[in-house]
Amino acid sequence: MRITDLLDKRSISLTGAPKTKQEALDQVIDLMIKSGRINDEEAYRKQVYAREEESTTGIGEGIAIPHGKCAAVSKPGLAAMVVKDGVDFDSLDGEPVTLIFLIAAPNTKDNVHLDVLSKLSVLMMDESFSESLRNAKSVEEFLAIVDKADAEQADIDERLADTGSANGGVKILAVTSCPTGIAHTYMAAEGIEKAARERNCVVKIETRGSGGAKNVLTEQEIRDADCIIVAADAQVPMDRFDGKKVIACQVSDGISKAGQLLDRAMAGDAPVYHAAAGSASVSQASKKSGGVGHKIYTQLMNGVSHMLPFVVGGGILIALAFLIDGLCVDMDALDVADRANFGTITPVAAWLKNLGGVAFGFMLPVLAGFIAMAIGDRPALALGFVGGMMAYSGKSGFLGALAAGFLAGYLILFLRKACDYLPEFLEKIAPVLIYPLVGLLLMGLAMSFVIEPVMGGINTALNNGLTSMGGTSKVILGIILGGMMAVDMGGPFNKAAYVFGTAAIAAGNYDIMAAVMIGGMTPPCAIALATFLFKKKFSREERQSGPVNFIMGLAFITEGAIPFAASDPLHVLPACIIGSGLAGALSMLFGCTLMAPHGGIFVFPVVGNAVMYVVALVAGTLASAFLLGVLKKDVQE
Repeated sequence: MRITDLLDKRSISLTGAPKTKQEALDQVIDLMIKSGRINDEEAYRKQVYAREEESTTGIGEGIAIPHGKCAAVSKPGLAAMVVKDGVDFDSLDGEPVTLIFLIAAPNTKDNVHLDVLSKLSVLMMDESFSESLRNAKSVEEFLAIVDKADAEQADIDERLADTGSANGGVKILAVTSCPTGIAHTYMAAEGIEKAARERNCVVKIETRGSGGAKNVLTEQEIRDADCIIVAADAQVPMDRFDGKKVIACQVSDGISKAGQLLDRAMAGDAPVYHAAAGSASVSQASKKSGGVGHKIYTQLMNGVSHMLPFVVGGGILIALAFLIDGLCVDMDALDVADRANFGTITPVAAWLKNLGGVAFGFMLPVLAGFIAMAIGDRPALALGFVGGMMAYSGKSGFLGALAAGFLAGYLILFLRKACDYLPEFLEKIAPVLIYPLVGLLLMGLAMSFVIEPVMGGINTALNNGLTSMGGTSKVILGIILGGMMAVDMGGPFNKAAYVFGTAAIAAGNYDIMAAVMIGGMTPPCAIALATFLFKKKFSREERQSGPVNFIMGLAFITEGAIPFAASDPLHVLPACIIGSGLAGALSMLFGCTLMAPHGGIFVFPVVGNAVMYVVALVAGTLASAFLLGVLKKDVQE
């Protein structure tokens, strides 16, 4: 593929005259849209702006290369605009931008276009090439200049694979990577290569772009290197550099400060990198931007993303178990004790429910473990798993697992600091002995004597309060019980309300269990509906997993909403609590009853006043879905 294959005459302007950076972006995006390669204009525009917020794409020397990679791009493409008078673009060198190339990349497995785009990015660093583009008299001449340079220039990865032929020079390795992995990755590599060539030193550069890692550094090359430069705003494997001198910086420094980086590397002006045991990667962007809130969100999402498969897989298996029992068993012929075992009455249903239960058993340990790992790397994984399991088997549930994950991560950071003061021979065994031993001991103490007692006390108080409220207004009781089912979705509040409902069944009071179950069904159903109605409020992964929540919600598996609540608790939880409370109140108001303690839609045949029960569920779902659309912020993907 040639660079000109990505350019359309309609997407090139030689007379651009924007007054601001925003105008420049909007104008070049409009050019891209004229090429017919964008299927969702607003989604693509949003992605370009989101990338620009991470760091400026004005690389200096009067050049800007904004880009957007998303599903809104149907075919890879380029748009170009020459701005004769220049425009302020917040460039790295502060100079006005006179030449803009906009990149559009689709989310596809076929990444052949990425090599072409990276080659263009490198060509732009050639002053004579960029200047000739600025002076082009026609679109045809512009395309001809690009095509000629494309034919003459070797592929960037072919040149970077050459370790050089200088004799006796300093041996330097480098790794470059940016979040999008299209332009800045290769421009930083080009900058470092040029600076190294000028200084007669040997260099090999590993590029980690969207097409994957290329020119991967070998163990022997790392051993022989005098210094390693890591210019990255995305995750890079770092444990392989243990004991070597490493300069870590932003990818933009590889473009604008390559000479300074090489001078430091040649002078040995770099700290020795020490990898913590199991430390796998570093992300300069996450360490330098976003603040405390962004870091906590990233750590939380690491746990949620790993937990999601257990929630979805286990939840659907349990739903199938209820379906089978609902089809095969006559609920009217069962006594109260048999109804309590609904979902395990037939052998196939019992097997499916047991398998789903096993998957659910991993949910909280995985959540806590991977939150911990995002904070303290692999040494924190064991602490998080243990804390999450204690939360699962104890009374603290989902909220306890969240606390355990963050506690485990920061315990490892604390131990790592403390071990810095140990003698060298003890410091070396810290990752394999001190971290797990002391860390697990501290985690166990904290869970046993702080987190579990506090949450257990809350659970007991809630049960006592509900019992004393049994004779008060049923509508108020329905609001409280329904809302509690959505407060922590499987945690102590949820369990307290559920236990109260099952106890009421044993006492022959069936309206309380109806309010409890409808309160638990509402959050997943509302989230599933919201992912359809308010797509901009949810990430791509959330939109894909959203429909599954219809199944889980209708099967009374509230845990399907946990990943969504965990990623944005301040907005999701209030919306779910209000909707669940409304559904519980309406259930009580309509006099709905339920004799089964579980099963969701599959036990509706035994619901008293089933039609109005459906009305209550729909009302609560709509209320929560609407509130999610109002409260949640648009997601920047």
